[in-house]
Parts: sequence; C-alpha cells; structure tokens
Amino acid sequence: MVFKRLLGSLGVGGPTVDTVLDAGPFRPGGALSGQVRLKGGNADFDIEHITLELVARVEAEHEGGESEGVVAFERYTVGGGFRLAEGEERSVPFSVTLPWETPVTELHGQPLGVVLGVRTELAVAGARDKGDLDPLAVGPLPVQEAILEAFGQLGFGFKSADLEYGRIGGTGQQLPFYQEIELTPAPQYAHQVNEIEVTFLANPGGMEVVLEADKRGGFFSAGHDALTRFTVGHQDARDWNAEVDDWVRQLIEQRAAHGSPGPHGSFGAYGHGEHHDGHRSGPGMGTAIAAGAAGLAVGVAGGMVAAEVVDEVGDFFEGEEDEEG
Repeated sequence: MVFKRLLGSLGVGGPTVDTVLDAGPFRPGGALSGQVRLKGGNADFDIEHITLELVARVEAEHEGGESEGVVAFERYTVGGGFRLAEGEERSVPFSVTLPWETPVTELHGQPLGVVLGVRTELAVAGARDKGDLDPLAVGPLPVQEAILEAFGQLGFGFKSADLEYGRIGGTGQQLPFYQEIELTPAPQYAHQVNEIEVTFLANPGGMEVVLEADKRGGFFSAGHDALTRFTVGHQDARDWNAEVDDWVRQLIEQRAAHGSPGPHGSFGAYGHGEHHDGHRSGPGMGTAIAAGAAGLAVGVAGGMVAAEVVDEVGDFFEGEEDEEG
C-alpha cells in the first residue's frame, strides 16, 4: 500500500515523493529500510532535506471520555542537500533504527489491530510538505513472542491490542504511549480475573514486562486492578510456560490495588494518573483468538477481524490525506 502525493505547497508541477519500505515485518530496535523515490516536476528544485516520521494511532483518556489521535514518536533525516532536475527520477535508500519500544502490529502474520505509519516529509526551497504515508508492520522480538506463546499454551486467548497515551510509573518507558495486549483468562483463572493486559517495554539490555489483571470481585469486595512488573533479557532461555504461570499467580495474589513490592521486582500499583483504570478493546479486534500449540497465533474467527483491521488501516491513512490534502 503506497500513497503518491503531490506537494501541495508547491502547486501543480512540483516534485512527487513515493516511499517504498523493504519487506517486513520489522522488529523493535532493528533496522527499518527502504527507498524514497523522487520524481522531478516541471522545473529544477532544491531538495533541502528528506525526513521520515514514525506515527501511531493512539487512544487517550480525559475527563470528557476517550479520544483517538495520531502521535509522531520518532524522526529521521535520510537525505537532502541536492538539486532535483526537471523530470529527474532519483532513489534515496535509507536504513534507520526503530525505537526499542515500537509497538508490535502483528503476531505470526495475524494483525493485532494496532496502526503504525511512516510519513515522509520533503523540504523543497523553503517549503515543506508531508508527501507520503505508508503503513508500518512490526513483529515481536523473540522473547516477546516466547512470552505470548506461553500465555497461549497456558490457555489464555487474545482479545485485543491498543496504544494508550501516557506513561507507566516506576518503569523506564521512553515513548509517550505504551501498548496493551489484552488477553482473556485461562480456564483455571477465569473465576479470579476478567482479563490480563500485557505491556512490553523493551530496551537495549532487555525488557520490562508489565502485567495488569482486572480482578473479579467477591461477595464482600469490589473488583479491582492489580499490577506487577518483571524483567527479562533478550537472550533468556527459560521454561516460559512455568515462568509466565508463576507471574500470573503472583499477580492474582496481590489482593490490594496499592500493595507493597513483591518478588522479581514486581510492584503493587502505579501512582494516580500514571496508568488508566479503564479496559477497552482495540479497533476491530473484539474476537478472541483461540489458544493452542502455536500459542496466541491462531486464525481469526469468521474472517471478520482481519477485514475490520484493514478498514481501520484505510481509515487511518484516508484521514491523514484529508487533513493534509
């Protein structure tokens, strides 16, 4: 899916830009590569710079409810400082490094409902225009995949994924938003929790795994959220089924929303205003994916989810074009 755009600030006859990404999915902390293809207009133009901007559709909570918006979370200058002759075609290759906290958009080829894009900005003779917008597919790091598959093998099911604007207190989070992957509980935990949310905060040395459980209330107590955090290395070789099951048990055992620190670096709660209290489904992903031998990476029920995700991606890019066109 590639969108060719005329530079509106330069009027008819200006150069066009077409960014083509190499085959994905790409990985957090890894290389994002491709080419920016330029075609000259009806005159010579000085290309001052070519900039790539990573953007994401993010949900935000506020007093009036919830809203969605587009957040730019990284910028790279990949070229510039040359003259593009009339009608000239030129390709500018690039390879840049994705942030370690870049959200995961798919698991084993199945889209999760998270929408990322690469937007190309061209500065030509003092004028700037965001000339191209392309979808960005990001797959999980090996340890992320191992943890998610362990959840699946333990009987948890995929419910939804979304991006939340804000920061998680007590962590090393770098981006202005974080990803939540919502899971339906395994049968052995269904009487104790409604769902579990997983957040990965990767960095060069490893990864923080933040778990949140929306706990069911008993006869004499209301349901509440419990949270824990664990640290893993990128090269860790563990019995992930046993490890994840232990994490879930520790999480459920936290009976107070503001408990004291627990083992493995876990913690009882975030400060007020640092983490949301609501539980929402990501766009078009209201269907649980059955868990089996391949963990959470199983098919989509009825084929409906994939179609809805495609619609969501289309809406994202069409909205950008409407705003900038």
